[in-house]
Amino acid sequence: MLDLGLLVIAFGVAHSLRFPGDMSPLVASPGLTEVVTAPAIMLLWMVLLSGFRTRDPRIAGIGGEEYRRLVTASLVAGATVAVIAYAVRLDIARGYVAIAFPLGLVLLALGRKAVRTALARRRARGQQLLDVLLVGDLDDVRYVGRRIAAMPAAGYRVAGVVTDCAAPGAEVSLGGATAEVLGGIDDVLGVASGAGVAAVVVAGAVRGGHERLRRLGWQLEERGIELVVSSPLADIAAGRVHERPVDGLPLMHIETPDYRCRRGKRLLDVVGAALGLLLLAPVFAVVALAIRLDDGGPVFFRQRRVGRGRQHFSILKFRTMCVDAEARVAELAVVNEGSGPLFKLQDDPRVTRVGGFLRRTSLDELPQLWNVLTGSMSLVGPRPALPSEVAVYEDFADRRLLVTPGMTGLWQVSGRSDLDWAEGVRLDLHYVENWSFLHDLVILARTIPSVLRSRGAY
Repeated sequence: MLDLGLLVIAFGVAHSLRFPGDMSPLVASPGLTEVVTAPAIMLLWMVLLSGFRTRDPRIAGIGGEEYRRLVTASLVAGATVAVIAYAVRLDIARGYVAIAFPLGLVLLALGRKAVRTALARRRARGQQLLDVLLVGDLDDVRYVGRRIAAMPAAGYRVAGVVTDCAAPGAEVSLGGATAEVLGGIDDVLGVASGAGVAAVVVAGAVRGGHERLRRLGWQLEERGIELVVSSPLADIAAGRVHERPVDGLPLMHIETPDYRCRRGKRLLDVVGAALGLLLLAPVFAVVALAIRLDDGGPVFFRQRRVGRGRQHFSILKFRTMCVDAEARVAELAVVNEGSGPLFKLQDDPRVTRVGGFLRRTSLDELPQLWNVLTGSMSLVGPRPALPSEVAVYEDFADRRLLVTPGMTGLWQVSGRSDLDWAEGVRLDLHYVENWSFLHDLVILARTIPSVLRSRGAY
């Protein structure tokens, strides 16, 4: 119903703009053809939205598949209308079509976004979730369980665990939640039926191999329970995974990431940074004056960071701390709230009055546009690392240095200082391994509301 209402709005706006003052289907109306054909076009569009399963519950609420299907169905609708109009010599005003179809697509996408946001909020409150049973070894169960608990928008809730690695009744920690071990692998069918779960999630390999997993799928099907298999590929974007079936066996081919300097990304950096420095010049002047009036110290703060290929550079920021902040790190180390090699204090006594405001609003990071313009940083990328952090990197964390660090990134739009060290590294490595130009644009768009919410900004 929402899709239909939005399409009616789109075609109504198109008619009012293309034929202003003429909304009645009179014979003499110049927009009569469009008034008559609009319902048929909307009906065709609605049929295609259903045909491409854009409202499938399995894709609703998370991921990009819903939007991909939405765009595909809309493009097919436009192409079909064009072919039919050409075949029957139907004279539809091109200006009308040029307004109705793009506006309809935008409104449909915004409508899906609104529904998705409302659904995510309900799921975050524990509503409209599917209970699932986790099956596998403890390490695999913990990993998959933590991911499920961290993303309630996916629509899953762990109702119990089935494993041979712990006794029934034991509690398994799944990040911020716990789940009880309900039995061993041999008990999975009985446990799943008794617990009334909607799906069984196999986390990793199970004893008995592929043949047992195949039979388990058949047995669960008889009981109306879905089988979900967790891929061992962690943090790999779908665009890098290609299925190659070999005699009924789906082999997953993983493309090697491309770490080369991308010209399109660099062009976006240069244009974005230059426009930012030009348009934000008055803001720079006001912030600089406020810092000088606050304590009379220098306006800018420079610090050594490690960039692409372990090259050191000087990061530029508005100064938010007292002038002797670096010298006081040792005395505050005993109350450090950061995890791993990070040093963070939510109520840092070194932060000045103006500095607190600049940090909450992220205005202190605007001078980094100069770093972006000169090439030592990018608009989007991993968090710029301190030399002290790089010195203690382990377990492939140094792969963050394969690309240029960014002013914003997955770490910023996902919580910034609220993230622990391991989660920050995971997000940065995910970005490095799965970079795309569209992904950069999405992160830039998500940065604005993230900054306005001031989440993790301290």
